[in-house]
Amino acid sequence: MKERHPVGVWLGLPLVTFGIYHLVWYYKIHSEMAHFDRRRVVPVAGPMLVLLFLGWTLIAPMISYFRTGKRIADSQRAAGLPVTCSPGLGLLLMFVLGLGTLYYQVELNKIVTSYGDTPPRAPIQLLG
Repeated sequence: MKERHPVGVWLGLPLVTFGIYHLVWYYKIHSEMAHFDRRRVVPVAGPMLVLLFLGWTLIAPMISYFRTGKRIADSQRAAGLPVTCSPGLGLLLMFVLGLGTLYYQVELNKIVTSYGDTPPRAPIQLLG
């Protein structure tokens, strides 16, 4: 996984790219979670496509954001960390200036930090 600056993910890059970066970020975090714990099946393109093509329905993105929070919590568990990611809080924060993105990136950064200076794509020992 890659450590990213939460404010850059939440506000900076989406503003510069007119919202496109949010879709790129959403795809990337799912790809990273899929590579992180290969014991679980994590959809990679599906969640991003839900936002892209079904965003107008409102219900589909809400389900996608909630499930993303569950996947982040599962990744924390696999890393041997206490599970601090709340899918419900992440979903709720999506309605408050899109702060769910910031929250989810902070939670993902906890996993990256716990493994220290592991080289990219290097195999790691899952603890959970």
